Amino acid sequence: QVNFVVCQLFALLAAIWFRTYLHSSKTSPFIRHVVATLLGLYLALFCFGWYALHFVIQSGISYYIMIIIGVENMHKYCFVFALGYLTVCQITRVYIFDYGQYSADFSGPMMIITQKITSLAFEIHDGMFRKNEDLTPSQRCLAVRRMPSLLEYLSYNCNFMGILAGPLCSYKDYITFIEGRSYHLQQSEANGKEDAKYEQTDPSPNIAVAQKLLICGLSLFFHMTITKTLPVEYNIDDNFRATASWPVRFFYLYVSLMAARPKYYFAWTLADAINNAAGFGFRGYDKNGVTHWDLISNLRIQQIEFSTSFKMFLDNWNIQTALWLKRVCYERATFSPTIQTFILSAIWHGVYPGYYLTFLTGILMTLAARAIRNNIRHYFVESPAVKLCYDMITWMATQVAISYTVVPFVLLSVKPSFTFYSSCYFCLHIASILVLLVFPLKRTQKGSKKHESIQPVWSKKLEEENLLQKNNYSTTNNSFSQKQEITCRYQALKQ
Repeated sequence: QVNFVVCQLFALLAAIWFRTYLHSSKTSPFIRHVVATLLGLYLALFCFGWYALHFVIQSGISYYIMIIIGVENMHKYCFVFALGYLTVCQITRVYIFDYGQYSADFSGPMMIITQKITSLAFEIHDGMFRKNEDLTPSQRCLAVRRMPSLLEYLSYNCNFMGILAGPLCSYKDYITFIEGRSYHLQQSEANGKEDAKYEQTDPSPNIAVAQKLLICGLSLFFHMTITKTLPVEYNIDDNFRATASWPVRFFYLYVSLMAARPKYYFAWTLADAINNAAGFGFRGYDKNGVTHWDLISNLRIQQIEFSTSFKMFLDNWNIQTALWLKRVCYERATFSPTIQTFILSAIWHGVYPGYYLTFLTGILMTLAARAIRNNIRHYFVESPAVKLCYDMITWMATQVAISYTVVPFVLLSVKPSFTFYSSCYFCLHIASILVLLVFPLKRTQKGSKKHESIQPVWSKKLEEENLLQKNNYSTTNNSFSQKQEITCRYQALKQ
């Protein structure tokens, strides 16, 4: 953990230097790729020693597979190899080296690299093999129509900005940043005319970085002071279970799991700040010319803590991973996409039994929450007062359900996880099954609503805001056209 923090702080300084002295206006993309890759491998070597070779081996073999297999089937082979290689490394780390410990957890960065390898393989397959009309709008936007060079591939997978903690970004966004085209933007008016007021500007990320570093500081302070006093393990303490009332137990369940989240807030927000400091992560301007640096942000803390549905929580927690699951699994699944997505998420996270218990429980919770929302929510939205009460109740229910679901994720092992669930008499498991028996589960529609139930992109409110901002936001591609689909951030780049 100390190595991780030291390396991330070094990466922050390196990002400032990278943006200042190796800016795209001063340096060629080749130099930027080389420096970003070498710095990333150096950080990996410092943190994990020779275990860092796994990053290069996994990326190198995946690139070789892409070259020799061809665009028709390479996405399948890359997916199986990358996920299999990650799983083998996780098994050796957990069951051979040190169960339950996170020292020298070299599989952490490999999880991000696996996401990049698989997502890029699917994007190349979409761009170079599938017909354009067969792609969804998001697939059409992300499709890559030229095979990347080995340097570009290694730079994307192992750059210093994201090698330790991510977040995942699309290949096209990364290349656009390296080549310096993410700032060649135009502000578009609602009538389709272009206003060059913000054209060719290089927005400063300093304010965004400062704000995110402040959040990091507060999260770290909370983790160092509060988290230690509210251990999740206390939920299975024999004396606590014997003496505490049910309301007290559920309240402690909520606060202990809430106290466990700041370490993730710290790591993901710091990773986001590093990318921003290097100039990466700029999403565009709003109609007032205000910059937004949340293109690759991984969480929205306010929406997480005040989520009123299971879906809203999932939409705002580990956003880029949820997007990856949606793009490589949920959208492409031929049957039971929800179940397949949760299983893939469990496999990707690791081999601890607690992960599988959490995600299997998550399937029940997600389906039950969807059934309740589809069948009763519309009765409570007419009156503001009634809706407020409904929101308060669903907030409490969501927070308890999330906490109940993720306890095995923290405890890791089977025995303590079943100790916790049995002490609660598997109450929410049974309640979820009863809900699914009582309420009909509506089948989702194809098209825009097909993936709504588990759509891990944005909350509905954010989607509505994006619709309203269709003509107000610039994108990361200077060939942006108003004729493209509203869900696209950019058109396919001319390779």
